[in-house]
Amino acid sequence: MSALPKVVAWFEIPSVDFDRAVRFYEAALATTLNRQEFGGQPIAVFKYEEPASGGAIVHNPSLKPVAGGVIVYLNAQPTVDAALARIEKAGGKSDGPVIKLPQDIGYIAFFTDSEGNRLGLHSLTN
Repeated sequence: MSALPKVVAWFEIPSVDFDRAVRFYEAALATTLNRQEFGGQPIAVFKYEEPASGGAIVHNPSLKPVAGGVIVYLNAQPTVDAALARIEKAGGKSDGPVIKLPQDIGYIAFFTDSEGNRLGLHSLTN
């Protein structure tokens, strides 16, 4: 039996102010992003190891931050509450309460980043 492919292969979070967005995510998620240039456009890649899905902050004039589109859930470490506290400190805004998922799936919460994107957080612990 072969393994199923990943549902999400890659994600990109658009930015208006690339440097501000990178600083926001580095502070909010307590990590360092790998700044690169791809096709003449700056990107900042989140740390990941295969087979995990990867993604990046991008600055591309054809992409615009939105609050009502597809939702990407980022890994909240060590907890959703801790990530939300860092998000508020970094200039983002919490968007509603932490939600406990059924069947021990964990906890989720939503936030708006420094660019106006609405994203989710997920952790096995609150």
